[in-house]
Formats: sequence, C-alpha cells, structure tokens
Amino acid sequence: MAHGRLGARALRDLLGDWRSDAPAYEALSDRVRLLLLDGRVSSGIRLPAERELADALALSRTTVAAAYRRLRETGYASSVQGSGTTTRLPNARPAAGVPGGTLIGFTHASLPATRMLPSALDDELLADYRSHFGTLGYDGIGQLELREAIADWYGRRGLPTDPEQIVVTTGSQSAIFLAAKALVNRGDRAWAESPSYPNAYDALRDAGARLITTPVTVEDGWDLPALEAAFQRSAPAVAYTMPDFQNPTGRSMSMRDRERILEAAAAAGTVVIADEATAELDIDRGVVLPPLGALAEAHGAEVVHIGSASKQIWGGLRIGWLRATPQLARRIAAQRGSTDLAVPVFEQLVVARLLPHSAEIAEERREQLRVGRETARTMISELLPDWTFPPRLDGGLAAWVNLGAPVSSQLALAAHARGLLVAAGPRFGIDGAFERNLRIPIAADPQALRQGIEVIAELWPSVHRLARAEFESYAGTVA
Repeated sequence: MAHGRLGARALRDLLGDWRSDAPAYEALSDRVRLLLLDGRVSSGIRLPAERELADALALSRTTVAAAYRRLRETGYASSVQGSGTTTRLPNARPAAGVPGGTLIGFTHASLPATRMLPSALDDELLADYRSHFGTLGYDGIGQLELREAIADWYGRRGLPTDPEQIVVTTGSQSAIFLAAKALVNRGDRAWAESPSYPNAYDALRDAGARLITTPVTVEDGWDLPALEAAFQRSAPAVAYTMPDFQNPTGRSMSMRDRERILEAAAAAGTVVIADEATAELDIDRGVVLPPLGALAEAHGAEVVHIGSASKQIWGGLRIGWLRATPQLARRIAAQRGSTDLAVPVFEQLVVARLLPHSAEIAEERREQLRVGRETARTMISELLPDWTFPPRLDGGLAAWVNLGAPVSSQLALAAHARGLLVAAGPRFGIDGAFERNLRIPIAADPQALRQGIEVIAELWPSVHRLARAEFESYAGTVA
C-alpha cells in the first residue's frame, strides 16, 4: 500500500539535472532509483501518473512509461491495476564476506552506543523512572532533570544557560524543524552551507523556506565573502550552520569565521541556527573553540543552538534539544503539538545521567574516530590512489572524498547492487551538485569500513571507464 503520493512538480525538482548520454528512459529510471537509495523518496510512495510526469519533464508519455517499466523490472517499483506505480526497495545482494549476509551501511555516519550506557541502566534509574508513573508523562519542554543536565553541559563549554532555555526534542532533526517553524514564514529565505546535512535542508523546506547556499570546502572552509554578500543581498530569516566538524566536510570555523558570520547575521536581522550535534567529536584539532552563542551578544546576533545525544551517546535514544531565549523556548514548546506532544521519559532520564560524563565519552569517541579515519585514509590511498582524501580531517564522523570524476551517483547505484548502501554526493547539496564527491563514514565499524571500501575499489574501474566513455562521446558530439 502506498503511504503517500509524490506530485509531478515535486519529483521534477528532486530529479535535478538527471539527463545523460543514456536513453532518456534509462537516465530517468536511474535517477529515481538513486532518490530511493538516498532516502529523498521513500519506499511505498505513489509516483506521478505517466501523463503528469511527461508534461512536467517535457517528455513523451512513452518515455515515462518505459522508465516506470524499467523500475518495475529492476525491483524499484510495483504496479496494481488502477492504483498507479508505487516505489519499493528491493533486497540488494550482500557484499562477499559480510557476516550473516547483512548489508554494509555507509548512509548513516553514526557511532554505536557508548560503553558507558549500560552503567546508567541500574536500579536507581529504574526507581527514578517509576517515580514518574504518577504523572501523565507528557511534557512539551522536557524533564527537568535532563534540562538541568543540558544547561550544565553548555555552562561547562562557556555558555551559561538556564533550564528554561532548553526544549527537549525527538532527536536533532525535530529540533531543527521546530526552530525553523518558529522562525520562518512561508516564502522566507533561509541560508545554509553547501554541502550540508541533507535532513536540515529538508527541515527548512518543510517549514516553507526558500534555500540559498554558499560553499564550504574541505580545503578552504567557509567562503565568508560569499556568505556576507548573500546575507546582505537576501536578508535570510534564518541561517543554518554546523560550526564544528561540519557534516560532511569535517571543517570547523575559526574564531574569526565565527565572528564574521555573527556580524553578517546581526546586520541582516538573521537568526543563526547552530547545529552542534558533532561539536564534541574532536580527534586532534588541538584547540577548544566557543559555541556561537557565547559570542553572540558581543556581536548583536541571536543564536539558537541544536544539540543531540545521538552522536555522543547513542542514536537509539532519539534525544535532541534546542537552546533558545526563554521566550522563544516557550513559543516552540507551545506549538510543537502538530508534530509530537513530548519525548519518552525513560530515554530522557538515561541521557540526564550520562551528560555529566561527556568529557569521558568524548575521549572514547576520539579513539574510535581516529581508528576509523586512519583506516579510511590508508585503504583509499592503497586501493583508490586517484581519489583525494581530505588533507585535514581533525574531527567529525565522515570524510568528504573527491573522486576526481562526476560519477558519485553511478557509483552509489552500482554499490547497492553489491550490498553496500552509500549516499551519493548530490544528497548533500541542492540541484544535483557534488557528483565528484562521496561521503565515507569514519564512524563505521572498522571491519565494515574496510569491506565497504574494498567493494567500492572493485567497482571503481568499470564505473570510471563508463564515465570516461560518456564524456568522450559528449565531447565528440559538441566538437
């Protein structure tokens, strides 16, 4: 059964620049497959009617029908008479040597649970949990114990905070959306980095924002002149940034970078949404930099901080939060009923017990990420010497690798057939950018990381050869 319907215009926008030298029906079906693998289109979604999509893409209905037929033949769609064409995800063939025949997942850059998690699940925690049974269990702001722990966490980092400034959410994704919903009116502009966390793009769009972006690169970090010009020209309502160990580039803002973005935001009347989900994932940066909020008052800017327990403690807890002014925090809590009512109590109590140990957990994560970084760097150097591993990667969860050729989408499709799930570079941008990049999660289990890179190395010659043939054919046509 389909869980929803995707309109022709919405699919056209998601497709971006999908055409290639392949026949149009093949190129179209391949791009829809990629959208499914990336998660930009969900399984169980009904695709537009053939005639509607043909009109939206200026194609013949025969071409769209052939693309849909190819999706069905390859297992990425199904059809029922009178119900249209519905997306689905087939079972990929597991990569050779993977224990238990499971797939290798490179789409999520996340760590397993901290080894300190079991110690929090003791009789004292259960007694604390039972003490809440006499309440309704619904709290739109979050349990006081957790809000106090989060406030202390900010205080230790140089940003004094009161519990009333904290709203606990169902993960950081929910926090980003709630902040955007409170600060963005439909049609407002919102600035974001490019590339960036793709779910943040989605949250801003869902809130009604029109996105503008400026670059952040592995080599040079943030393009501050372009950022300042964009703020001056467009006066975005909000600006979304990851100032520490940015996803996916791994870069961190310098002190001067932080000051300049706050100055630009203050001049434009822009509220900065600072995502700090990766803030404590330092491997060897060698310097501790303050949260943007600690500098905001001096520069006349307003900052909403986004936090998460997923990267430090465990993604399975699904606990996030936002830090705002008391007035904005109350406003956000009052309007969250359209998305969810509250966060589960038990998970909040677990995080409240572990946050005071954030420094110890950060040391544990530092070693795990160091091993992952060196594993990825060594294997790519040996097996894929034409690729460019980031020259500077001092923290974060992933490496933003340059492939040297615009074939990221083709590589992701080929990898899926071999049991490796990897997000293509365009998933981290808008309008089909970053075909030359691939995000390799250094947070992955080292064995899975080695196996995944081995699969990619096996596929690379054929994918690269096909890309060169297509380019040479195109160049010959132009000449």
